Amino acid sequence: MKYKLTSGILIGILLVFFGFTAVHPERNNAFNNKEEDSSKVYALKLPETLDFSGEPAPLSAPDIRERLDKELLVNTYWQSNMMLLLKRAHKWFPTLEAILEEEGVPEDFKYLAVIESGLENVRSPKGAKGFWQLMPGTAKEYGLELNSNVDERYHIEKATRVACKYLLKAKKRFGSWTLAAASYNRGIYGTHKLLGKQLVENYYDLLLNKETSRYVFRILAVKEIMSHPQRYGFVFEESDLYKPIPVKKIGWDVPITNIAEFARERGINYKLLKIHNPWLIQNHLNNNSRKYYEISIPEEGYY
Repeated sequence: MKYKLTSGILIGILLVFFGFTAVHPERNNAFNNKEEDSSKVYALKLPETLDFSGEPAPLSAPDIRERLDKELLVNTYWQSNMMLLLKRAHKWFPTLEAILEEEGVPEDFKYLAVIESGLENVRSPKGAKGFWQLMPGTAKEYGLELNSNVDERYHIEKATRVACKYLLKAKKRFGSWTLAAASYNRGIYGTHKLLGKQLVENYYDLLLNKETSRYVFRILAVKEIMSHPQRYGFVFEESDLYKPIPVKKIGWDVPITNIAEFARERGINYKLLKIHNPWLIQNHLNNNSRKYYEISIPEEGYY
């Protein structure tokens, strides 16, 4: 009896083990492994095809595959940063997508904003600011206001429209959305000059400096990962993601002497008003010209 019981247990264990290994499917993700071991670092399985704004990347070329592989690895294994990007995208992508569509720019350019700023109103050491990292000269050229108490590079909607105008100009010049994206980093003139010097017609044939050489591949990588997060090991629920806060817009065409008092009179505090209007960079708005502004006030019940 003792012998039979032991054999039965052994047989049961073997059946469970072999049954599991027989039916457990290969993980359907880019790591392409069968083990669940977070302590190991796996090579990634590159996608068979990938495009930017409908323009295919030539993934059969070995240098192209290596450059894409590098950016996929960097962005996949910098897990905390990518998870933050996924969370922020849920909050900001609807705004960017709507403006891109209105302006006639492909939706894929939202990923350009991701690699430029991480979807935050940041400032670079060179003085570029906002989601789209606009330099002062470019911002003024396309009509944004920059002075001691207003910087519309931090105005997400207005800055996005300026970025669209630049990209549409670049697309008209090059006939390629991929080159338009590259020129956002290199400049329209600089990109045009390189194409002529090297006698080529597309981004993937150019020999570039390190930053511009990586630029489009960073966009491709974040597009791939953010479009298929589970494939790259990112697990979350919708409730984990950041959400947009509904606002009402108040038209205003006179000075504001004290923004903190202005906020309190509208049932919020200085911090919340600045969160929703980061383009107001001081505690006052001069507005001697009586320019019309729209100031966003969060709806009640969200803070």
